[in-house]
Amino acid sequence: MTVSEMPAPRFTSEVIDAYRRDGWMKVGKILTDEELGEVRDHVDDLVARLKPGERPENFDMLHLKDPYMMDLCRHPRILDLIEQFIGPNIVLFASHLICKPGGDGKAAPWHQDSTYWPLEPMEIMTLWLAIDESTPENGCMRVIPGTHTLGELDHVQQDTDANILHLGLDISRFSDRPIIDCVLAPGECTLHEARLVHGSAPNTSTKRRAGYTMRFMPASTKLIRDRERFYENHPIFLLRGSDPEGNNQYANA
Repeated sequence: MTVSEMPAPRFTSEVIDAYRRDGWMKVGKILTDEELGEVRDHVDDLVARLKPGERPENFDMLHLKDPYMMDLCRHPRILDLIEQFIGPNIVLFASHLICKPGGDGKAAPWHQDSTYWPLEPMEIMTLWLAIDESTPENGCMRVIPGTHTLGELDHVQQDTDANILHLGLDISRFSDRPIIDCVLAPGECTLHEARLVHGSAPNTSTKRRAGYTMRFMPASTKLIRDRERFYENHPIFLLRGSDPEGNNQYANA
C-alpha cells in the first residue's frame, strides 16, 4: 500500500492518562486522503467480490488472507500511534473489517471484547479505523466511558441473525453513565480498551458504514492457547520490537 509522508499524532501524558481513565479516545486523521482512497478502493473490491449470501460484516481476521490489509496493520504511522500506549514491543492479535450495508447492516450488541479473548494480562487495545463516515444514523460505535474498570462482566447469548456477535450485555445497570456516539470522518479512528463496554446499532440509513478494527497488545501479554480450542493455532504477529520474556510464539518469528 502507499505510505504518504505524515507524522503520527503525538500525545501528552495528560491525554494518555485520560485514555486510561475513560477506556477510549478519539484520534484525528490517521490516514492521508491518498491512503484512505486506496484503502476504500480495496474494501469496495472485497465487498463486490462477495458470493451470494455472504455478509459484508464478516471479514474477520482479514489480515491473514489479504496482504494489503496486513500492510495496513503494520503501517508505520499506526504503529507509532500504538507505541505511545503499549510500548515498543507491538503484537498484532486480530483484525476485523465490518462493512454494515445501508438498510440492513447488523448491530453489535453491547459487549466487552475481553470476554472472547484468552489473554493474560488483558492488556490489549483496539484501533477502530473509519473507512466510511461513521454516524449514529449508519450505526457508529457507541461506548460507555469508564466501564473498562469494572472487570469481566457476565454476557448472555444473542440472536446472531440480527447481530454481528453472539454474546451481549444488559446495560441497564449503567443508566447513570453517559453513552457516547463515536462519530468519525473517513480516515479518523478511535482507540479503546478490551474491557470497555461498547456496541453499535443497526444501519438503517442509505449509507454504508465500513470500519476496520486492529487489535494490538504488548509482547508482555500472553495468548493462552490451551484455554479455548479456537485459539490453539491462532497466528499472532510481532510487528515491532521483541519479546524479551518469550511469552508467545509468532507466525513471523
